[in-house]
Amino acid sequence: MPRGKFVNHKGRNRHFTNPEELEEQRRQDEERRQWRKNKGQDTDSDEDEEDPKAAGGNKSKKSSDSESESESDSDSETEGKAKGVEHLIPVENPNRVQKKAKKLSQLNESLAQASPKPELSRREREQLEKQKAIANYQKLHAAGKTDEARADLARLAIIKQQREEAAKRRDDEKKQKEMALKQKTEQTQKALGKRA
Repeated sequence: MPRGKFVNHKGRNRHFTNPEELEEQRRQDEERRQWRKNKGQDTDSDEDEEDPKAAGGNKSKKSSDSESESESDSDSETEGKAKGVEHLIPVENPNRVQKKAKKLSQLNESLAQASPKPELSRREREQLEKQKAIANYQKLHAAGKTDEARADLARLAIIKQQREEAAKRRDDEKKQKEMALKQKTEQTQKALGKRA
């Protein structure tokens, strides 16, 4: 801890008030308040007189002054006393927001009208549009209405036709082989049958 002319408040020891001292101070304040209340009821003209129980005479005088000021402020508020030229010129501040009491039904309506959907950012909007476009394209593609789907269907038709032709050829070849085999067996049977 530096010793010198300039001492920082952070290096000093901290002082905590005792709870007993706080309680005593609160009790004394309460006694003063009671004394002022009794004194105010007895004589209204001697408000500036000091409290005989108070240790600091200036403090009690200041507190009684502030109390009388607060009383006069409350009186002026009830009367609605205007400040300055307010009573001469009607002035309305356009920036002043006056709170108005709303009914529960009006609150529900205003909440419903406020924003049914939250505003989306540009990226989110683009992503949603892209997803919708992809779903729409897949739907049209399944229905065969897109160019790519038509080309695929044409290709499939050509492949199907080629496979059918290949299947016919295989059947024909199979039949020819069977015929050839039959003829061969007949010839061998004839040849064997004649010899036997």
